[in-house]
Amino acid sequence: MTTSKKTAAKQVEAAVAAGKESVDAAVKVGTDAFAKGYESAVTSTKEQVDAAVKAGADAFQGYEDVVSFGKDNVDAVMEFSTILAKGVQEFNKVWFDLAQASVDKNAAASKALLGCKSAKDLAQVQSDQLAGNYGTLVLDGRKLSDMSVKLAEEVAKPVNDRVNAAMDRMSKPVAA
Repeated sequence: MTTSKKTAAKQVEAAVAAGKESVDAAVKVGTDAFAKGYESAVTSTKEQVDAAVKAGADAFQGYEDVVSFGKDNVDAVMEFSTILAKGVQEFNKVWFDLAQASVDKNAAASKALLGCKSAKDLAQVQSDQLAGNYGTLVLDGRKLSDMSVKLAEEVAKPVNDRVNAAMDRMSKPVAA
């Protein structure tokens, strides 16, 4: 191997190492952002449920109804939190796996580029990489989007159920 190819190979290895460090940093930032969003969502949901309970307290008859309704609200918040935590964990795992696969694929692509012996080979390798990267981007983007929509639907269900229950109770006439 010539000195220039050895130098180029070392530069590729250094770039791959830097890329892996960037992926690790991005994963940490993403995880921190999800954690903050999770805390905010839990707080917001708890405030909404508490507001619904407070607004509907006058419509409830008897201490047992209020206690039962409050317990159901707490159960809904716990279910919401569990679903969200699991979903964020799955989302981060998939995102990290996709990022790692991208780093590995780019390292292999760099090695393939270094192995080109002509401009025609170089153009073909680059063209193949571009097509593969575009296809991967579309598929991975769809996968992450589908996961996000599914998580949002699953997380919203227990909260929506409790809000609907509160509205049903508040809409019933108070017995004289």
